[in-house]
Amino acid sequence: MNINTDFFDKTATPLIERSVNSVRSGFAEAIGDTPLIRLGSLSEETGCEILAKGEFLNPGGSVKDRAALWMVKRAEIEGALKAGGTIVEGTAGNTGIGLAHVCNARGYKCLIYMPNNQSKEKIELLRSLGAEVILVPPAPYKDDMNYQKQAGRHAARLKNAVWVNQFDNLANARAHYESTGPEIWAQTKSEVDAFVSAAGTGGTIAGTGRYLKERNSDIKIMLVDCMGSGLYSWVKTGEPVMSQGPSITEGIGNSRVTDNLAVAAIDDAFQVPDIDMVRMVQRMLREEGWLFGTSTGVNLCGAVLAAQSLGPGHTIVTVLCDAGSRYQSSLWNPDWLAEKGLA
Repeated sequence: MNINTDFFDKTATPLIERSVNSVRSGFAEAIGDTPLIRLGSLSEETGCEILAKGEFLNPGGSVKDRAALWMVKRAEIEGALKAGGTIVEGTAGNTGIGLAHVCNARGYKCLIYMPNNQSKEKIELLRSLGAEVILVPPAPYKDDMNYQKQAGRHAARLKNAVWVNQFDNLANARAHYESTGPEIWAQTKSEVDAFVSAAGTGGTIAGTGRYLKERNSDIKIMLVDCMGSGLYSWVKTGEPVMSQGPSITEGIGNSRVTDNLAVAAIDDAFQVPDIDMVRMVQRMLREEGWLFGTSTGVNLCGAVLAAQSLGPGHTIVTVLCDAGSRYQSSLWNPDWLAEKGLA
């Protein structure tokens, strides 16, 4: 075999430049410091720089890894969680996946209440991670059978157990205030005009937005909402009136203002119909090679709406929440989309 030794020439310009970071110790230290990715097609279309945090590159695969770690650490610091204890939570999936990873890494049990209309990929992954999963029918928060309320009651019946309560646990927003916000500020070299994000618990937009606002009060914090949610109405009118729905998106939208969302500083809001979200994720796969999930599709639609609102020449940052591999039976299943009228 003839080997081209020029290929291994140490003096040659590298084909790909890579930076070498310090070694990280364990799962917890691998969370965060995700790349900020420029989305070329959207940037060129809008005349703005559309940048997105690659949160699907967290070790547990989603933005919720940050909140999971911070909430567990808070329970440990406050003494609510002892060795061998149990973490209980109600979640649409990604927070539970993050919690299951953190529990495995730190020696805790994990028990998840989950609406039974979430993607089967998330359910199967949680069980593969060793979490006990209890599937319950979807119910609004005002109903005592809501999955979050059931999780809270179950935790109260167990010894050495903590209900992390992601919606109203401010360690959720604090995770993004202490990590996501500073990372965006550093990665953009303080040149950011708007941060756009959907909200479920509200932790991402609250923590990230407050950090950025403290650095520059002119930065616009913009919420993007799915249909069948009351958060667009809350920003626009002060009341969380539910819009027409439902939506196929998972993990975003809400009928109430959570404690995390209540501390957010939000300047404006947009609404995104499911069909626009579906077209966006399909476009990202076709044009840029990315396979994204539903909440990411909503965020990208929101980033485009923000660019149209602000005009060309602005830098807009959003979040790539998770990958589309968790939605192969739904969002990326043509037959399923056809049943929903979204083909």
